[in-house]
Formats: sequence, structure tokens, C-alpha cells
Amino acid sequence: MLYYLYEYLTSQGIHIPGMGMLKYISFRAGMAVLLSLTIALVYGKRIINYLRTKQMGELVRDLGLAGQKQKEGTPTMGGLIIILATIIPVLLFTRITNVYIVLLLVSVLWMGAIGFLDDYLKKIKKNKDGLSGKFKIVGQVGLGLIVGVTMYFHPDITVKRKYADAKVVNRNNVEQNFMPTEKITVSTVPFAKNNEFDYSGILFWMNDKDAHEWAWIVFIPIVIFIVTAVSNGANITDGIDGLAAGTSTVILLALAFFAYVSGNIIFADYLNIMFLPNMGETTIFVVAMVGAVIGFFWYNTYPAQVFMGDTGSLMLGGVIAVLAIILRKELMIPVLCGIFLIENISVMLQVAVFKYRKKKYGLEYAQNNRLFKMSPLHHHYQKEGFHESKIVNRMIIIGVMLAIVCLITLKMR
Repeated sequence: MLYYLYEYLTSQGIHIPGMGMLKYISFRAGMAVLLSLTIALVYGKRIINYLRTKQMGELVRDLGLAGQKQKEGTPTMGGLIIILATIIPVLLFTRITNVYIVLLLVSVLWMGAIGFLDDYLKKIKKNKDGLSGKFKIVGQVGLGLIVGVTMYFHPDITVKRKYADAKVVNRNNVEQNFMPTEKITVSTVPFAKNNEFDYSGILFWMNDKDAHEWAWIVFIPIVIFIVTAVSNGANITDGIDGLAAGTSTVILLALAFFAYVSGNIIFADYLNIMFLPNMGETTIFVVAMVGAVIGFFWYNTYPAQVFMGDTGSLMLGGVIAVLAIILRKELMIPVLCGIFLIENISVMLQVAVFKYRKKKYGLEYAQNNRLFKMSPLHHHYQKEGFHESKIVNRMIIIGVMLAIVCLITLKMR
């Protein structure tokens, strides 16, 4: 919004000292993160108090975990803090007509609404199960469909790939090293030298023209799967104070770096990666969300004054998935979102092993010989006697290591 004001005033011959800084993405990103952090810190406490007055306290199931019952009554729906602190700076400092910004705002509101409805049913309507699982899946599939269709059909979503034999002398004219703008379903393969993967290649029995024309048949279902999986992964990870917020911050910071270099043709040329036109604005969105999550983290660290609830966890997972997809980094998700993946797998393994042992050895044996003492994995470590702060800190450290591995892939090729 402020960028458009700057453009309008400039076109009218009005020059306000310092306002020219708004043309720089780095300046607007810095202002966005400061504003989002301030909003979350200043207004977060007011939102928490409001949620408390509305009796939006968490109803804690007795799982036999240390310190669990003390959390009874802690306000939930804290994801509203993240949503509010993200949207305001994004509206102020980005070019909101940018297709990627629109897509990300839709993702925030869409997944936030699904999570809010789930929390609302649990707390206001006293429905302990909240929103039915199948309705959550329908919502996640719906967002995946919106993202997939937009990515495939929208004319402004394009890439510029670098010529394999490109050699530049003049850094002021690096565009000569890139192919013409393409509308193509291509992604980045981490840890590989020739690291571009085209989804149309899956349709190997077709000729190249038909394969590119029908690539959406493969691409859109994969996008739906990614959005659903990462969103659920973040939701499962949100089980102890600060875990989902802390790990999400690390992931978002890595994605912010990818957004900046992918949207800058000079950095894209230097790093030998795809240049994504119009992607630079996305950096502002991501760092605004980073500031919002850090501000929320202030109140969510042990002992938590507020929980993000499904309002926050489903939204964060959905946005992270959409960011990875639009940045053509979705194949990096198993590494970058490794904590989410491990938490998800621990639940699936627990269920699978329990069913197998129940069928082979009987119910009593299966109950007494579980793979983990409790799933998701963070609860297993709680049962082992680790304090939840130590679990959170160590998982964040692992998340940092995984993020660094992803960043190193830019040069490993």
C-alpha cells in the first residue's frame, strides 16, 4: 500500500525525503519485520487477555505427562496473534497485487479459518473432537487445489532458467545468461548438479508438447498432497510449549533467504539457480511472518501464556508448504521440515506397529510393547523424563542444522 502511495506521489512530482527507500525490497522487508514483531509483542498480551475473558482456555486431556494439568485453562487460539501481526505489515509494505502475495494471503486466511473453526467448536461449542478430520482434509485439499491451479495457469507465474554454458562478464547485463521467460512446471532437485525436475517428465509416454500440456494432471495432485502433509505435520508438532513456533521460525528464515535470492536476477545468476520474476515481494511476506511468530514465541515459551491452537499450527504448516511450492523448493521439504516429518512418521509408526503386534500377539502384548512410550515423538521424550524446554531447544537446534543443509545445497551442486 505504501509502495503504491510512493509511486503515485512520485508520478505527481511530489518527493518526500526518505520515501524513496520504499522502492527497495530490503528496506520494506526490514520495516515489515519490525512492525510485525511490534504488533505481536504489544497487542499479543491484549489478545491473550481477551481470549482469557472469553474462557478460551485449553482443555487438557490427562496423558500422564509431568506438568500437564498446570496448563489447564491456558488460552488457545493464539494463532490469531500471528495472523494479525503478519497481515498488517504485508498490506502496508508489499505490492499487494503481486500474484504470489495474493496467494499467500489466501493461504493464511484459508488455513487460519479452518483452524479457527476447529478451535471454536472445541472451546465455545464444547465439542471435544472439534472439526471433523474429513472436513480438515477437505479444507487442506481445497487450498492445495487453489495453489496448484494458480501455479499452473496464472500468466504471471513464470521462471527464467540459466543457459548451461552461460558466461557473464558484465554483471549489469546478467539477463543475457538466462533463457526467455517460460511457463513450466519445473522444480529444484536438492543435492544434484543438473538440478531441475520438470513434472511433465513423469508423463514419459507422451511427446514433449502433450506432456507439457497435460502436466497439471501430475502437478496439481502433488501440490495438494504437499499442502495437506506439511499442514498436518505442523499441527502434530504443536504439542509442547514453543515447539511449533520455534521450528517454524527456522524454516521461514530459510525460505526468506531462498525468496530473496530467487527473486534477484544477480544473485540467481551468481548461484546458478532459476530466476523467478515477481518473487522478490515474497521476501517481505516471509520476514513479516517471521516477526509475527517470534513475537508470538515471546508468550509461547515455557511456561506458555498462550497456545497457538489449530488456528496457528494449521495455518503455519499450510503457508510453509505454499512458500516451498512457489519457490520451486518443494522437493526440499523432507529436509527443511525434517522436524515436522519426524513427528508425523512417529505417529504413523506407532499406529502401524501397534496394529501389527495386536494382530500377531494380542491386545495386551501390543499395549505393553509400544514402539514409543507415546507419540508424537516429543511426548515420548517427555515420558523418558526430559523437560519440555530441553526437548524444544534441541529440536530447534536440529531444525537449524537441517536449514543450513538446505542453504548449503545452493553451492553443493
